[in-house]
Amino acid sequence: MVTLARPPGGDWSAAILARLDERVAITALPHCHWTDGGLIDLVRAAARCREVGSALVIDATQSLGALPLDLAAIRPDYLACAGYKWLLGPYSLGYFYVAPRWQDGRPLEHNWIARTGSEDFAGLVDYQDGYQPGARRFDVGERANFGLVPAGIAGLEQLLRWGQPAIIETLAARTADIVERAGALGLRALPAQLRAGHFLGLRLPGGAPAGLPERLAREQVYVSLRGDSLRVTPHLYNNDADVDRLLGVLERAL
Repeated sequence: MVTLARPPGGDWSAAILARLDERVAITALPHCHWTDGGLIDLVRAAARCREVGSALVIDATQSLGALPLDLAAIRPDYLACAGYKWLLGPYSLGYFYVAPRWQDGRPLEHNWIARTGSEDFAGLVDYQDGYQPGARRFDVGERANFGLVPAGIAGLEQLLRWGQPAIIETLAARTADIVERAGALGLRALPAQLRAGHFLGLRLPGGAPAGLPERLAREQVYVSLRGDSLRVTPHLYNNDADVDRLLGVLERAL
């Protein structure tokens, strides 16, 4: 197994393409890095995977719902995503795409509801070895979760009302403003062309002061510390006053 180290210039796409060759059987990638939003060109990575015969598995948890993702252009073998974060759903709910050529694979869970005819409760005594059509064999057990699924649907419907282009345009403008103003405090982020517009990692000169996230939280500013990056991920509910409070607290703390 090969795990890529952070490239010196922050260009994850170039670093991945440089290491992808015929020895790589499975390539597992996010759309952007979970610490600082470093962007990965999945279309180019997918094309290279096909060239070398590597299966492509995408974890879109940090991006789906904000970043555009062209499934037809990327053509991954598998794509998984948690339902919370940018899809605005609850914990414990997730989504899984399986390319048609892998849909007859062996699932991790062997639950009854994934079997042929499981919708006919009266016929459950006639046990079936076959599976439901498509990728349903990969469903988690108890998928008919009446507490979580309605919340997940509500989140997806809200995203559709806003529209993905409007979401990323708004968030990219917000994070660009934060980067410019944070620069005056000595904080640095990846260049705009190398980072996802919705996701920001502010590098702290000399590391973070002790207790920084807790100090921010006391003033109702909630961000996460990831390594030497302060992860800032605003959404559409954040406004100019929130940004002012974030930068004001950072200025006092640093």
